[in-house]
Amino acid sequence: MGFPDTFKALSDPVRREILLMLRNGRLSAGQIAEKFDMTNATISYHLAQLKKADLVFETKHKNFIYYELNTSVFEELMLWLSQFKGKEGNDEE
Repeated sequence: MGFPDTFKALSDPVRREILLMLRNGRLSAGQIAEKFDMTNATISYHLAQLKKADLVFETKHKNFIYYELNTSVFEELMLWLSQFKGKEGNDEE
């Protein structure tokens, strides 16, 4: 995973909305597209960006492509972000 790709993917509100949709389980590309007023090509682009950033997995079943969250990337991101949290009980200024 590269943080530049991750942050680029997370910078778009449509991609963030897709990620929120996927937190309850995998969805097909068609199920995701139903929630947006945009072309299938645009949704495919957003899904490709999420996949490039390793934020989602893609699996194929029959004629459908399903997407689900890659939680390990979120865990790694949270671990990295946690280093910026101040230490509790640190009264130094």
